[in-house]
Amino acid sequence: MEPNRGTRDPRAWFASDAPQLSLAGQWAFRFSERIGASLDFVAPTYDDTRWDRLPVPSHWQLHGYGAPAYTNVRYPFPVEPPHVPDENPTGDYRRTFAVPDEWAGLDAILRFGGVDSCLRAWLNGEEIGSAQGSRLPSEFDVGALLRPGAENVLAVRVHQWSAGSYLEDQDMWWLSGIFRDVALLARPTASLDDFFVHTGYDHVTGQGSLRIEASAPARLVVPELALDIATGDTARIDRVEPWSAEVPRLYHGTLATHGERVPVRIGFRTVVVENGLLKVNGSPILLRGVNRHEFDTDHGRTVSGELMRRDVTMMKAHNLNAVRTSHYPPHPHFLDLCDELGLYVIDECDLETHGFERVGWRGNPADDPRWEDALVDRMRRMVERDKNHPSIIMWSLGNESGSGRNLAAMAQWTRLRDPSRPLHYEGDQTCANVDVYSRMYADHAEVEAIGQGTEEPLSDPALDARRRTLPFILCEYGHAMGNGPGGFSEYQELFERYPRCQGGFVWEWIDHGLRQYTPEGRPFFAYGGDFGEPVHDGNFVADGLIFPDRTASPALLELKKVIEPVRIRADASTGTLLIGNRYDFRTLSHLAFNWTLETEGVPLAAGHLDVPTVRPGREVELPFPQLPSRSGESWLTVQAVLAADTDWAPAGHEVAWGQIPVSPGQPLPPPRRHASPVVDENGLRLGPGAFDPISGRLRALGSLEVEGPRLDVWRAPTDNDRGAPEDGGGLAAQWRDLGLHRMRHRVIEVLTENDAVVVHAREAPAGTDVGLRTTYTWTVADQMLVLSLVVMPEGTWPVPLPRLGLRLAVPARLGKIEWFGRGPGEAYPDTRQAARVGRFTSTVEDLQTPYVMPQENGNRTEVRWAALTDKHGHGLRINGLACFDFTARRWTSETLETAQHASDLRPSDRIWVNLDAAHHGIGSAACGPGVLPRYRLDARPTRFAVAFTEVDQ
Repeated sequence: MEPNRGTRDPRAWFASDAPQLSLAGQWAFRFSERIGASLDFVAPTYDDTRWDRLPVPSHWQLHGYGAPAYTNVRYPFPVEPPHVPDENPTGDYRRTFAVPDEWAGLDAILRFGGVDSCLRAWLNGEEIGSAQGSRLPSEFDVGALLRPGAENVLAVRVHQWSAGSYLEDQDMWWLSGIFRDVALLARPTASLDDFFVHTGYDHVTGQGSLRIEASAPARLVVPELALDIATGDTARIDRVEPWSAEVPRLYHGTLATHGERVPVRIGFRTVVVENGLLKVNGSPILLRGVNRHEFDTDHGRTVSGELMRRDVTMMKAHNLNAVRTSHYPPHPHFLDLCDELGLYVIDECDLETHGFERVGWRGNPADDPRWEDALVDRMRRMVERDKNHPSIIMWSLGNESGSGRNLAAMAQWTRLRDPSRPLHYEGDQTCANVDVYSRMYADHAEVEAIGQGTEEPLSDPALDARRRTLPFILCEYGHAMGNGPGGFSEYQELFERYPRCQGGFVWEWIDHGLRQYTPEGRPFFAYGGDFGEPVHDGNFVADGLIFPDRTASPALLELKKVIEPVRIRADASTGTLLIGNRYDFRTLSHLAFNWTLETEGVPLAAGHLDVPTVRPGREVELPFPQLPSRSGESWLTVQAVLAADTDWAPAGHEVAWGQIPVSPGQPLPPPRRHASPVVDENGLRLGPGAFDPISGRLRALGSLEVEGPRLDVWRAPTDNDRGAPEDGGGLAAQWRDLGLHRMRHRVIEVLTENDAVVVHAREAPAGTDVGLRTTYTWTVADQMLVLSLVVMPEGTWPVPLPRLGLRLAVPARLGKIEWFGRGPGEAYPDTRQAARVGRFTSTVEDLQTPYVMPQENGNRTEVRWAALTDKHGHGLRINGLACFDFTARRWTSETLETAQHASDLRPSDRIWVNLDAAHHGIGSAACGPGVLPRYRLDARPTRFAVAFTEVDQ
């Protein structure tokens, strides 16, 4: 259980003008399936020419040695701490390098940025030590062993499993190897070993304080502040600009000794928990956060600086202001970017022992004194490495590690070392060792109770009283697995209503799908089980706001809208626009406000709004712009966009938007029926419609072949429909148990009346007496073939319906889509905030959302009309007598449900179209609360009508 041997004391990670030598590149590599391979490779004279070559940094499983494996909670080895199996894949590494002559006589440090799961190293044949703590740096003094001007040989042994693996059960791929940078750092005489920048900001006076604690005498010079102070001294500077996530103001200085110059970025800010609120610079903040694992679809946790910047700029562009580094410290460059671009950070220790839950927490390292040094060591290495980042506003002791004395020891050490930051840990609900009350996946009712102070009390009155004085955050909520989550907007309403509820962190940032290819070369993203793991947790690893290729999912767009920092709405009583500022610190002066008027989705007029200064938390009333006369349904859209370029988005980037209906749609005149059914040797016809005379189903509309439409209640279950693994299949299993996936159709009668074809039928699952009595009434009105559907439930329905509407099939050539309704992206009853009313175009292919695990997707909601046409403009137009939901796919829901990956979906010879009166909500039951009651689709009497027209555009 000893964490390290021969390592240096932990210290800050920083750059300087001292020489450095990167050891990244191709290393000689030998892979063994078990422990016990010979150590002869550590000798400098060893011949490794027959070895393979492996890039460093990288994971060996992603280069064909062993295979990735994914588990969420379970350890993939027997729980017998601290022991691991003999079947312990091992990688031996060798690297030769030259050191410049000028390094002679200098001290030097060998730094490993991250090695999974442990390392043992030799330099020029001499053992220098060993280390655990995969996501933490390990440094060794090696100056006496280096041979400047000659060849040096570094040999490293890495085991996949170690005692440290029991502390790293972190809901991610198990991947091994030297996956972060390796470097040699020269240490000149009188250089800096460590330093700590202490800053503060007085929000009342605007004064900043600055003190540098350093390992050697040095001076800090900050030209912009005309500041030149010695280490240990405290400077007080009048009227500094504070650092916050909204305005990440950094001052650039140089910390210099006689032997080294270190660039220092300084952010003045103060973080406190005061009067039950988490405050930055004197003001309560609302965390609009996300959990972030480090991940690259091709390289695992070896993430380039370019991708790190892309992550941060995407977060900023989607209105996020905070990140929790789940569940380990990230690469230090990511924190540099958070300092620079502005994100609040909860920096989390490299600790999770979740797998002990499955054995009743017996032997849990969090409460076993034999593990105390290892746990405190991990906390110490994180705090010392990252202490100079102004973006870090809280330290987290780790994740899902139960409770115990060692967590208390970690907290005690951290408070002594850095009392300027509050502590976080969710796993101990007594909050005895922390400064915020944190929960995972609390439902809306529990969040409201906490906001009101009426939550369930703790058994200990003193601990309960203390916990009620703490601010509350959801360190994980809104589990973004597959389609969903639903309920974002309802959470945000609670955060804004109750001051104690200071926001939270969505789980999580990115789907961890590893890019793979079928034998035919079709790409797909692999998840748990795709590599033959005997123990795995399937696609639970794909639960992010962005897809593995780092494109935004509908969930990210929904979240961006829900948490937008500007609220734009109308006050119907006064006929004015209301512009509200939901930033914590800044005014709206950095934004420009534009408006557009559209009628039936077609732009009619546009302009600019002059918005006065609006302070944080305030709202301003503005008159409506002068709008031209219009006829038809019209909407005013107001956008708040960046007025100038920023480091994370260009001018014109949309930050927020609001839509106001200004003219209703024209009421439809009573349809004029003007056709009668005809029955002859060609079958049954009504106007442009050709029907099967036995079943009454539509077969053609004019020259268009059509199959259906018929009542449809099934959807390919979403991850949230299936629920959490322990839920026994969730709502989807109840649907299947009832038989909603295999509804049977019975035609009762087909009637021809004076001006209508009427089909009475019943849809029902086998083995039960519940059913849906349906009446299809076909008429022709104003050159349109109109279908009116009446649905009457029969029996006692024990579950809600997945969907309720019609399904039909049309020729595959009708692949161009246009619609007037909400879009451009998918939306469901509880995931529709990001969908605006407009006229949109797409293709059938682009209507699909490429979830890693295929499932119900691509629904467009509140559609007034939709058209499917071929490249010549010939096709089908569908008008709703009321708004309807619309999907179109080249495969059926049944095919979609059986697919395991997107590469399994192959186009058929038809396009399958769903026209729905309603959908069941999405919820977050894959990990969290289910669908809120208002979004349930219970079986009830329903009337629904659509009109079909053959078109040539």
